[in-house]
Amino acid sequence: MLAAHNLTKTFNPGTPIENPVLRGLSLTIESGQFVTVIGSNGAGKSTFLNAISGDVTPDGGTLAIDGQDVSRLPSWQRAGLVARVFQDPMAGTCEALTIEENLALAWQRGQRRGLGPAVKKAQRELFRDKLATLRLGLENRLADRMGLLSGGQRQAVSLLMASLQPSRILLLDEHTAALDPKTAAFVLELTDRIVQENRLTTLMVTHSMRQALDHGGRTVMLHQGRVVLDVDGETRARMQVADLLSMFEKTRGETVDDDALLLG
Repeated sequence: MLAAHNLTKTFNPGTPIENPVLRGLSLTIESGQFVTVIGSNGAGKSTFLNAISGDVTPDGGTLAIDGQDVSRLPSWQRAGLVARVFQDPMAGTCEALTIEENLALAWQRGQRRGLGPAVKKAQRELFRDKLATLRLGLENRLADRMGLLSGGQRQAVSLLMASLQPSRILLLDEHTAALDPKTAAFVLELTDRIVQENRLTTLMVTHSMRQALDHGGRTVMLHQGRVVLDVDGETRARMQVADLLSMFEKTRGETVDDDALLLG
């Protein structure tokens, strides 16, 4: 369970470029729920995810994961609680390390590390079995460097890495935005499967209103650092993209720029 209450964050306070990004954001997500998050540029989406992961410390408010207040914990102390897949396929993995070495790092997320072999035989077999579920042939390429993989392959491995160890929260930060449509569709299908199989509490930020309705069971809209729309259940199931766009315009009280949110 994730509980954010009255989160605030201002960058460059007291300067001419002061930027209040989170302005009292409150949101509760039950364990196992898959929530899609939308909002125009500057709405606070990435800052909210950064606050959850510990990469940004809120100025005020509280953030709790399964009842534990993590508001002031640094990111390394949340490693066992939060997993994240980034927009850039090059982020979140080390291109100079092999596929199995990257998986070994993910396997040890949140655990104490010591000196010893990076990958043991039992782990190698586990990684091979896990990679086989991706149906990309990567189980036969454990010794290849991550830098040799395509963007879609890296995102698929990143999703696998995020689910290797149980985490309380999975953050997906526009993780298909840099992929071509066919590859993005594959990664989204894989996302749905991994989230469902592992019952992960998930937040997926997307600029696509179509994705926001087609994935997960709840859609949240941010605007000026606050939650301005929250739909789920039958209401969401009956919605079309045009309905969501209309609600967005009504909530904001202005016409939405087509470049701000994508329809497809």
